[in-house]
Amino acid sequence: MRGWSPLGRGRVKLKKLQPVTRQSTETIVIENLRSFILSGEVPPGGRLTEAAMSEQLGVSRATLRLALHRLAGEGLLTQIPYTGWEVAQLSSRDVWEIWTLRGALEGLASRLVVMRDAPEVFATLEEAYAELESACARGNMRAITAADFALHQSIIQGADNARLSAQYRVVEQQVRLFIMTSNVHVATGPEDIIAQHVPLMEAFRRRDAAAAADAAWIHDETEGHRLMDWLIRTGVATPDQPKA
Repeated sequence: MRGWSPLGRGRVKLKKLQPVTRQSTETIVIENLRSFILSGEVPPGGRLTEAAMSEQLGVSRATLRLALHRLAGEGLLTQIPYTGWEVAQLSSRDVWEIWTLRGALEGLASRLVVMRDAPEVFATLEEAYAELESACARGNMRAITAADFALHQSIIQGADNARLSAQYRVVEQQVRLFIMTSNVHVATGPEDIIAQHVPLMEAFRRRDAAAAADAAWIHDETEGHRLMDWLIRTGVATPDQPKA
């Protein structure tokens, strides 16, 4: 047994190790700011000051501005000429456009997930839903919103349609802003957030493609209307969406 190794002879292939990637300072700042905005700690319309952010993040104003412009392109920030930046404030039309597009994409993805009938995809959805339940049980809103979006993102990924995924990425950050605003300001509590997803998960468990597509659309439509009603009721926005 001389020279025996439990790993065997020759070169060992470390399949489970992932390559280490270096992120640029700009990328780190973008991710940091995006996470901060989507945490709900700054209300819609809240002002962000370049000088304060630059000092707190420990980066130059030039690097910070690149990150701010990137987030503005994602629809998370608005630049106010000669004034500064503020967290995007959704209008009722914004919400209508987001939920109708989101509903179409997530409805199609839900149908494709069931049609694929891949056990590993359903297992991933169950894990994502369990994480949402766990976050709701803890009552941590940041974790709830992250788990909420992760569940919907799992549906898109589970459809295994590259072009659908690419279209979803175009509005992905605005969907996250939609979910955060709805969960923080509209939902009546964690139980409400869980209840919103029950019909969709039940359709997946029955492997009913048509019901899953309908449940996804109805979920996005219902929450879209609730969010629009809240915006109008609180005076944040006026009813400017097209008549459905």
